[in-house]
Amino acid sequence: MKEYKRPARERRFVQPVEAEENENQLEGRNALTEALKSGRTIDKVFIAAGETDRGLQRLAAQAKEAGAVVVPVDRRKLDAMSLSHSHQGVIALAAAREYFSVEDILAEAQSRGEQPLIVICDELSDPHNLGAILRSAECAGAHGVIIPKRRSVGLTAVVAKASAGAVEYMKVARVTNITATIEELKKKGVWIFGTAAEGSIPMYQADLKGATAIVIGSEGDGMSRLVRQSCDVTVSIPMKGKISSLNASAAASILLYEAVRQRLG
Repeated sequence: MKEYKRPARERRFVQPVEAEENENQLEGRNALTEALKSGRTIDKVFIAAGETDRGLQRLAAQAKEAGAVVVPVDRRKLDAMSLSHSHQGVIALAAAREYFSVEDILAEAQSRGEQPLIVICDELSDPHNLGAILRSAECAGAHGVIIPKRRSVGLTAVVAKASAGAVEYMKVARVTNITATIEELKKKGVWIFGTAAEGSIPMYQADLKGATAIVIGSEGDGMSRLVRQSCDVTVSIPMKGKISSLNASAAASILLYEAVRQRLG
């Protein structure tokens, strides 16, 4: 008798959604309304695309006015993200910590009697990278980290966990425009050093003892064109191996500790 074999079932994979910890993911209109009333910092609001409900549109406008980034998405994405399965067309991600201003970062350096040492992250999307940068920045004694509001991960619970506690001590400023912020820093005497594989000078030739901001580009494309053009100088990290690039957080650590080495004399 011929043995019957059941045909192999096609294996289907669902793209996992990286869930935030419950207290940082707010679902439903009431949850977001109360968070905004209390003054809680909201990083990002995902709202059902094409939603015509005026109450939901008004809520999204209030969140945007409070500084959140509002992102229209397909309802299926909201369904996939939802932990409560009752999102009512809106899911918000609250910041794990309050944000500071760029002026707060500069004041921190002044209060320590030190030249500013700042990390600027240009559109990092990986929360583990941002968390690792916060950890390295705190260990190196940097005065703050600057991130953009859009096209960047914020201070999510995942970032806080990856920072190993550094998020509690490191001042993070979230700005509307990185290029404009760089120009303001330059007016205050801060030199801007962009990291690039084809940098104009090796990192060891860069003078990082004075007021310094180190720019770290995104994981895939590096620094954006306008940010690169705004840098005073681009620096390269010597590469002796077969691959030609470093992880963003690793590059930040290397530059930060070169600054530490120079400042220790």
